[in-house]
Amino acid sequence: MERMDGNRILPVVGIIVVVLLLMGVFVMGIYNGEVSRNQNVDAQWSNVETEYQKRFDLVPQLVNVVKGAANFEQETLTQLSELRTQWQTQTNVNDKIETANQFESTLSKLLLVAENYPTLQSNEQFQTLQIQLEGIENRISVERKKYNDTAREYNTYIQVFPNTFFLGGKKAKEYFESAPGSENAPEVPSDFTN
Repeated sequence: MERMDGNRILPVVGIIVVVLLLMGVFVMGIYNGEVSRNQNVDAQWSNVETEYQKRFDLVPQLVNVVKGAANFEQETLTQLSELRTQWQTQTNVNDKIETANQFESTLSKLLLVAENYPTLQSNEQFQTLQIQLEGIENRISVERKKYNDTAREYNTYIQVFPNTFFLGGKKAKEYFESAPGSENAPEVPSDFTN
């Protein structure tokens, strides 16, 4: 058997080291790309939370105006307060998304019923709160879309080959989706219609 001399081994070892270094840089790039995209999703979620918090902060004022202007459906007002508290105590993104969807449905019902109260509709404070709420709802919609975009980018990144090979244990981010039944307008109780 012929022995390899030092002059032949050195280039082979050098090639192996270069290949290993390139693979390390490649894997590090995949990992850093995941971290960066994950941070983008978290930052965008913070933007969504900020807008939701603005809406939740507006709710007590809205509830007080509605209570003062009409003999209003107490169950809806109580449910809004409970959902507001539930939102503030939750730490899981998926639970917050679910609570936000429930809140939107209940708030839509409140505003729909409020339309049947002329004294409430002519109340300047109610009108101001409604305008503020519309602005917040528009900003929420924009931030939710941006969140979904960054979540989709993250989910695509961790699921394409070869990234999925190195990042197989990473969980996909949840998307904001319409709540089931949101395509239907909330029903107004018969005792509130004209």
